[in-house]
Amino acid sequence: MAGTDPIAEAEVEGAADALYVLTAALLTPARFPSVLGDDYPAACAALGLRPAAEGYGLVFGQDGLGARWTVVVDDVSLVAVAIASWDCGMAYDLSPDEDSVVAGLPGWPLAVVTRAPGLPDPHDPEPQEGDPAPLVPPSGDVWGPAQRRLGADEVGRHWASWRSQVTDDEPTAAAATSAGDRTAEPSGGAAPSTTATPPERSAAPAPAVAPAAVPGEAAPRPMTWFERPSRARATPAPAPQAPPAAEATEADRSGAAPTADAASDPYAGVRRALDQLRGYLEEPPPVGRVRSSGTEADGGVRTLRADGPGWSLVARPDDMAFVLLDELPGEVMPVARGPRLPALLEGLDAMAVRPT
Repeated sequence: MAGTDPIAEAEVEGAADALYVLTAALLTPARFPSVLGDDYPAACAALGLRPAAEGYGLVFGQDGLGARWTVVVDDVSLVAVAIASWDCGMAYDLSPDEDSVVAGLPGWPLAVVTRAPGLPDPHDPEPQEGDPAPLVPPSGDVWGPAQRRLGADEVGRHWASWRSQVTDDEPTAAAATSAGDRTAEPSGGAAPSTTATPPERSAAPAPAVAPAAVPGEAAPRPMTWFERPSRARATPAPAPQAPPAAEATEADRSGAAPTADAASDPYAGVRRALDQLRGYLEEPPPVGRVRSSGTEADGGVRTLRADGPGWSLVARPDDMAFVLLDELPGEVMPVARGPRLPALLEGLDAMAVRPT
């Protein structure tokens, strides 16, 4: 067992020996906290785990002293049932068997908003010799790979809101397409921005994409389970604003960082991302880098998600796509459905890993 087992008897007199479970997440090839990495092996590596084919369950809680712990278990089915029950507004006693515990890691890699009543405020446990550094959620004050992936999560969760802001019937540079296998270059119109940007880059600022907190009750019961509110009771996000989209062209075949100033050509990174995605069809990337998901609430329509070095893509295989870039903090770039995008999305969806 790696790390420290927080479910062991506490050494401090009066401390509880149980973990107060606040929430949980899956760490599987098809479903993992994107904040941890671009793909499943990277997400496992961030926690010092071997990328097991069946995956893991992540249980987030506090010990009797209020310290934050992330407990990794190999009973994926148990955690999946608990999450599904909480999503339906049902109570579920998530109490993993001690034999299923793979590792106990100090800290939380995600922003957990729930607090266990009657305990001190959440804090990192006292370090012991050989313990790994406490896990911490990404900062909301900077923009980087973790924030970019979290932003893509938000776009996927609120697809309808983002999609409704993009018009397909207004003139764009797509009208200037030339014959051949190259698509038209985007019109250069700005994408909807998740942060306030200069007027020449954005028609109107959209709501900031902040790191998503793990859903939870405001005051969980003092036991090893809680009821997570159902999605139906969640407050919908404000609708962002976006200008017309256009499909990006194929460019930057080397895959290197763009040399053009992103401010003067914001779609240079989008073209690079699409080119790398086409490369995924020729040489499959690490598992989990392209994944597809869907729920009955979405009418069975699947959402495609792909990540790569410096970029994230969210798309509907039968519609358009949005791209987020490390080099454009807080901006969401729309990519219209042109001559080549449908085939690309169809190919990615065919190779994507899906939840079982």
